[in-house]
Amino acid sequence: MPETARVFCVGINYRAHGDESREHSGLDTPKVPMIFGRWADTLVVDGDPVPVPPHEVGLDWEVELAAIVADTVWAADRDTAAQHVLGYTVFNDLSARRKQLETAQFTLGKNADRSGPIGPVVVTADEIDDPDSLTLWTRIGDSVMQSGNTKDLIHDVPSIIAYITDTVTLKPGDVIATGTPAGVGLGRKPQVYLTPGDTVEVEVERIGVLHTPIVSRADLEL
Repeated sequence: MPETARVFCVGINYRAHGDESREHSGLDTPKVPMIFGRWADTLVVDGDPVPVPPHEVGLDWEVELAAIVADTVWAADRDTAAQHVLGYTVFNDLSARRKQLETAQFTLGKNADRSGPIGPVVVTADEIDDPDSLTLWTRIGDSVMQSGNTKDLIHDVPSIIAYITDTVTLKPGDVIATGTPAGVGLGRKPQVYLTPGDTVEVEVERIGVLHTPIVSRADLEL
């Protein structure tokens, strides 16, 4: 991706995830896209290990459909905004929940070192007939932790692009991570997190599977 690329993430953008977020974090389902930023240097590729920060019990998984911006976009119209999508890929918004929930600002909890696995490929937009009907999964070993569908999105990709670009110009290579369905570790009883020795797989239908081994910070030179 270009050095100038940014990562725009959308929080609480699936209806079912909105329900679990309200119960466990007290956050209401947003009426407009809830945009927060990720630093591009948190991104890693398929197979790269991700360390757990030392004061977190573990990392939480979030399978997401991500859209890659094709060109410079300002003041996009919702009806034509999809024309500005180069393609789609898989994203795992690994989250340091303790840090995320300590304040109303998500920045630190969503930008732990190497916590943004993305890939394994970009599928061009013309190969995805309907991005609003794709199944997403998260698996740890033989256990399916998330199974959702983009039909449950509150704000679809064109709506997100239109919302962002009345304030910020999108640039070629920018990434829009569209949010995660229900089934995150925070929402489980008891809560479950990724710890060293785990490998998490996230998959989006018609795009591929993204594998991420979880390690101890001490076992990884950064």
